Amino acid sequence: MLTANGIFVGGGGEGYKTPQELLLKYGNRHGLIAGATGTGKTVTLQILAEGFSAAGVPVFLSDVKGDLAGLAVAGSAQAKLHDAFMRRCETIGYRLDYQAFPVAFWDLFGEAGHPIRTTVTEMGPLLLSRLMDLSEAQEGVLNIAFRLADEEGLPLLDLKDLQAMLVWIGQNAGEISLRYGNVATATVGAIQRQLLVLENEGGTHLFGEPALELADMMRIAPDGRGQINILAADRLMGSPRLYATFLLWLLSELFEELPEVGNPDKPRLVFFFDEAHLLFDDAPKALIDKVEQVARLIRSKGVGVFFVTQNPADVPDDILGQLGNRVQHALRAFTARDQKDLARAAQTYRPNPAFDTETAIREVGTGEAVTSFLEEKGVPGIVQRTLIRPPASRLGPIDEAERRAAIAASGLGGKYDRTVDRDSAFERLQARAAKAAEAAAEAEAEEARLKEEERELKRARRYDGARQTDSGRSRRSSRSDSVATAFGKSLARQLGTRTGRAIVRGILGSLFKSR
Repeated sequence: MLTANGIFVGGGGEGYKTPQELLLKYGNRHGLIAGATGTGKTVTLQILAEGFSAAGVPVFLSDVKGDLAGLAVAGSAQAKLHDAFMRRCETIGYRLDYQAFPVAFWDLFGEAGHPIRTTVTEMGPLLLSRLMDLSEAQEGVLNIAFRLADEEGLPLLDLKDLQAMLVWIGQNAGEISLRYGNVATATVGAIQRQLLVLENEGGTHLFGEPALELADMMRIAPDGRGQINILAADRLMGSPRLYATFLLWLLSELFEELPEVGNPDKPRLVFFFDEAHLLFDDAPKALIDKVEQVARLIRSKGVGVFFVTQNPADVPDDILGQLGNRVQHALRAFTARDQKDLARAAQTYRPNPAFDTETAIREVGTGEAVTSFLEEKGVPGIVQRTLIRPPASRLGPIDEAERRAAIAASGLGGKYDRTVDRDSAFERLQARAAKAAEAAAEAEAEEARLKEEERELKRARRYDGARQTDSGRSRRSSRSDSVATAFGKSLARQLGTRTGRAIVRGILGSLFKSR
C-alpha cells in the first residue's frame, strides 16, 4: 500500500512489474481520475484514499453510488472477487492485507451520516447566487442583503434569516435604493422564489448551526492513520447544483482557514471532487475563476485536490493544467467529438516510446489505466499502462447495521446531530416588527383618545351656549310680564275713579263714530 516515498498505485511497464507510485510530497499538486462509466474510477479513488489514510493524511470524498462506504469494513477472502484480486497481486508483485479504515460518515440530510451544515453568511453571496442560478441584477440585490445584514447586526445563519432579510429590504426598498442603487420589489420576489426552490431541494438542511468545524474532518486516528470522511451523496445528486456548490464551499473554507505550510512532506488533507463536471456545467466565469484561484493557491495550504470525472474535457484548461498526478481509464470514442476529446487527452501526457498513448487510452480494460505521476523536482512522469492494485477494504456498499456502528464509533454525534437555532436575523427582525407594531398601536390609541376629547369638548360648548340662550329668553319674558302686570294694575286703579270712567266712555264713543 505504501512505498518508501509514496502510495503504491499498481504495476506498469513490461509485464506490469514496475511499481507505479504517487509521491506523498507531491500529493498536494492535485490530480485527475478520468474514464468512462464502468472502467474502474471508483476503485482507483478507493485505493488512493486507503493509501493517503495509511500515510496519516485525512481524506474527504463523496460517495455518489454508495460503493465507497466499504472503506469502513475490511475486505474478505470469501468475497467473490478474492481470487481475481490474488491473481492481480501476483502479477504486479503486491501483497494484499485486508483491513478497514477509520471512517466518518456525513450526510447533508442527516440520515446516512452526521449532519453537515454551514451558515448563509459563510456560504457568501457568490456561491449562493450560483446555487440559485440568479441573474446579475438578482445577485446585486443579494449582495446588498449581505451588506445590510452586516451593518444592522443581523446574523444570517439559516434560510429563514435570509428570507426575513429580503422581506425587510422589500419593505424599505425606497430608502435602500437611495444608498445602494435600484432595489426592485420584483427582484426581491424572484430571489424569494428561488429560495423556495432551494428549500424543496433540501437546502434547509445545509444551512444552520452547529456549523461544520474543519478540524473534525482532519482528525488522525490513534493508530496514526488519517480519517476518511465520506459524504453520502446518492440522494444529494438529485440536486446537482446543491452538490457542486456545497463541495466548492468546503474547498473554499479550507483555502481561507488553513495556514500556509509551503511544501510539506505529505498533504494535510486530500479532497476528491467526484462528478466534477457538475461544478463547471453552465458555471459563470466568476465562479470558474474562483475555482482556478483556489486550485492554484490551496496547495500551499497543504491540500491536494483530485477531480474525478468521465472526460478530461469536463475540466477547464486553466484548471486541468494544474493537475500533476493523473489516472486515465478508458475513453470511448464513438463520435467525432469523442475522438477529438480522446486525442486531446493523449496530448497532455509525456509520451512513452513503448506505445501510443491515444491507442492505450482507448484499449485499456477495466481496472487498468494510463497513468502519469509527478517525479523528483515535480517533473511529470512518462505515461505508463498500469494495472491498478486491489483495495484492502471491502469493494462495494455496506449494510445499515455496519453504517450505524461506524457512525456511533466516530464520536461526533453529540456535536452535530442536534440543530441549534440561536438568535439571528429572523428573530431580531421579528422583534423589531413587534416593537414597531406595538408603537403604532399605542400611537393609534393616543390619536383616538385625543379625537374623543375633542368631540367631548365640542359637545360641552354646544350645551353651554344653549343654556345661556334659554336664560336670556326667560329674563326677557319675565321683564315683559312685569311690565304688563304693572300696566294692568295701573289701568284697574284708573277705572275705579270718575276720571278713568270718563276716559273709557270717550274711547268707546270714538270707536262707534268711526264705524
